[in-house]
Parts: sequence; structure tokens; C-alpha cells
Amino acid sequence: MNRIFVFLGCLFALSGCLNDETNTQNGRNNGDFIGPHQDPDPEIRFGVVWGSLVVDSGRVKEGQSLSHILDAYKFGSGKVATLAANAKDVYDVRKMRANSRWWIASTSDSLNIPAWLIYERNAIDYVVFSLGDTLGARLGSHPVDTLYHRVQGEISRSLYLDLEALGAPSSLSISMAGVYAWTIDFTHVQKGDVFDVYYSHIISNGKPVGIPVILSSSFTHHGEPLQAYLFNQGDGEDYFDPQGASLRKAFLKSPVEFSRISSSFNKKRFHPVLKTIKPHLGTDYAAATGTPILAVGDGVIIKSAYTNNNGNYVKIRHNNTYETQYLHMSKRKCAVGDRVRQGQTIGLVGSTGLATGPHVCFRFWKNGVQVDHRQEKFPPSAPVRDENMKAFAKEVLRLEKEANNLN
Repeated sequence: MNRIFVFLGCLFALSGCLNDETNTQNGRNNGDFIGPHQDPDPEIRFGVVWGSLVVDSGRVKEGQSLSHILDAYKFGSGKVATLAANAKDVYDVRKMRANSRWWIASTSDSLNIPAWLIYERNAIDYVVFSLGDTLGARLGSHPVDTLYHRVQGEISRSLYLDLEALGAPSSLSISMAGVYAWTIDFTHVQKGDVFDVYYSHIISNGKPVGIPVILSSSFTHHGEPLQAYLFNQGDGEDYFDPQGASLRKAFLKSPVEFSRISSSFNKKRFHPVLKTIKPHLGTDYAAATGTPILAVGDGVIIKSAYTNNNGNYVKIRHNNTYETQYLHMSKRKCAVGDRVRQGQTIGLVGSTGLATGPHVCFRFWKNGVQVDHRQEKFPPSAPVRDENMKAFAKEVLRLEKEANNLN
């Protein structure tokens, strides 16, 4: 028996030595020492002591509601109704969306009673529902960091692939398409085009959130450098060239991002379905079924219908001069009378009507006559106002200095 006590005494002594060594390596002083009756700092997640809980997780399924999720945990319908009512001023549970993540944390005792439900609204924001005696909710957010980067390169394959090869997020190509949507048709970038982009990216939980924000950019297309600087003169952020002219024109160059032109505007085109010469008074953009079709400018929906030739189609009146039409949609996402904004999704690419494959036939009217929109020149939107030019020039210098410091 004495030998056993001696062995245990040695074991505790050894354990103390190991703890002492570990604490020294972790930078703890004597006051930080964790004795045999002390717990280490608890794991905190979503503002909740996490380590002592049993956690299940999943994603909201199509058609699921708060009650569907809690049913599996024997959380009565009456308590669900009370929880929803108590939480309403903080978060309306009817806004829960399919594929969003959730966690349910329950007590680790034999009763396994659900204590918390966390619903992730997006990559940064979440809702913590209290499922205990006090039914309610609070909002929370993950810590975020903003990182700044500069990437320079030359087109050899495609903007998407070349950015990826340089270690930049491929989503940066989407940001660039947004900046230059009114000046560059990205279906026609060519080898030798050069780009130099200074951008920021939000990081949360070690992962990028959303798409990068371009702060300044230069894209040399067909030998012509096109510069852009982000500036807010009180009307919201916009991109301007070094002289203060807006890069935003009256219309987007294309109704589909990163598509390809499969058939151009042609008054003597051979129709692939009808097998006859028939004018093609539009431009076909080939893209995968389901690709979003964007309104190329602000306007009002004047037609949203189906015909045998056009399939599902939408027509927009932009002003007294211009109208646009989008044909062969798999699905329409607007109705007659809707007001739409530039870049808003109005439908999805399909092959309805007289079509041999998925694409959108884009048609453009000017003063009631169909014209080739790719040959039209549109005036720019509002430039930097005179009273803001000094502030704009200062911002341009600041952005250029920051970008140069990242070399």
C-alpha cells in the first residue's frame, strides 16, 4: 500500500513539473498557474461558453422554419411561438433562409436540454436565440479584418485564370467586371491587355467575405489605359477616371457577365433553326442555363411574357429614347410595371422558343429602331462636381501612394 502512495506522489509531482513547463512555454507567470482544481479559460463562441455544451449543427432546408428545426429537440410549439414573439424586435424568424447554417447547443448532462440556437445570417452576422428559461434573441457579429492587396499582370489566357495564377482571389475578376462594365466588354479582352489593381478584402474567421472592393485600378485594353478611382462625393461610391469623369455609362456593355458572343447583330444572318436568311437584329450571348440576366440600365418593365419564337422574354423601357429586350430565358424574374435598376437580375439564361442552345438574345432599340448596341456611344454619368475636385484629387494621390507602398 505504501508503494502505491509513493507512486501516486511521484506521479502528481511529475504532473506538476510538466504543468510548470507548459505554462512557462505559454508565457504564463506564477499568477497564471493552473492548479489541479482550476479550469483553463473556457472556449467562447457566439458569446456563449461553448466547451461545456453538446452541439449539433446543420443547414436550413428548403421550406424549413424555426419550428421545424426545433421539433427534433422536443421544443414545444408553444415555446417556439413565444420565442418568435420575444425575438421579433431583434430578428424576424420568418426571414430565415434555406442553406443558412445553424447550431443547437444543449446541456451535457443526461437531460440534454437545448440551451441555445445560433442562426448564421451571413458570413459575419448571426442571431443567438436563448432556449432556456428566458426565451429571446440577440444579434452578434464575428470579428472582421480588412486586408489590402495589389496585383499586377498581363492577360495570357483569361482575366479569371490569370488573376488566380497570381494568387489573387478569382472573385476579383467579378469586381473588375463591375468597375469596367460600362467601358470594357470582358468577352473581348485580349492577350497583352495589362492590369494593375489595388483592392481590399474583408476577412472573418480566417475566410474572405464577399467579393473584393477595388480602390483603384488601371486596365490597358487595346493599348488604351483605363484608370479608375473609388470616390464618394456624397451620392454614394462610384468610379471615376483621373479627370473626374464617371466610368458609369448609361448602359452595361453586356446583359450577362463573362459570357461569349455566339451571334452578332446581322441583317443577313442564316437562321440555324428556320434554315433561311433572316435578319438577326440582336446580339446572342451564350452562357450556361440559369446564369443571371442583368438589366443593362434603369427602367420599367413593359413586357414580360412567352411567345413561340422568343420563348420567355422581358422588355424594358429606359427612357423616351432607349428600350432593351432579353429573349429565350429559362425563367423570368420580373413583371410588367416593375421598376428595375441597372445590374438587377431580371431573368435566367435558357433556351426557350426558337433557340438551339442556352443563350440570351439581347435587342436594343433607339428611337423605335433596332440598332447594334455595341456600335453605340453613350454619354457618361455625372462627373465629380467642381466643388469636390480638390477632395477627389487628394483621394487619388492617397490611393496611388497606398498602392505604391505595397510593391
